[in-house]
Amino acid sequence: MSSQSEGRPSQARSRLLNTATRLFYAEGIHAVGIDRIVAEAQVTRATLYRHFPGKEDLVLAYLNEVDRAMRGQADEAVAAGLPATDTIRALSKSIAQSIQSPGFRGCAFLNAAAEYPDPESPVHTAVLAHRQWFLETVTELLAKIQETGAEPAARHFVMMRDGAMAAGCLFDPVLICETFLRGVERLLQVYAATDYSGPAGA
Repeated sequence: MSSQSEGRPSQARSRLLNTATRLFYAEGIHAVGIDRIVAEAQVTRATLYRHFPGKEDLVLAYLNEVDRAMRGQADEAVAAGLPATDTIRALSKSIAQSIQSPGFRGCAFLNAAAEYPDPESPVHTAVLAHRQWFLETVTELLAKIQETGAEPAARHFVMMRDGAMAAGCLFDPVLICETFLRGVERLLQVYAATDYSGPAGA
């Protein structure tokens, strides 16, 4: 394949990353080999290794793209300038919309963690970093409502979100999202009215 047919390096990298993102999410990281990605992206192996020295580098780039999209989603909700409670509702609705979108296959980060269970793995480390960011983001929003119990309440929110994303690709996503959004409303009510100490207090 000529360099002309592959396009400029940035175009080739984008095709590789877009192809890997689609396949990794839909079929699983370990289930998709380099040959498949190269063939569907229509580049040579040499081009792939020029941009991504190994498959793990491509996996990390994939997760970085998903992380960037989710941070943008959260930033958009915050930038609307709504009260913290409504910002959390907006973020929850955005999560629900993603669960109901065509081709939904659960949380990309939880899926990756299941395939890379070694805590020393760079992929596993990237998953933990993303989840810590998400927990801190929700904690900061809840602290604007009241500071007491913000982190336990945020952990409760993240657990509900994780459950909804896991169940959303197994059962009726509409029903799952309705349950998730009701749970968020209940969490906000209990959190605003009490000294929140965790799910048991709900």
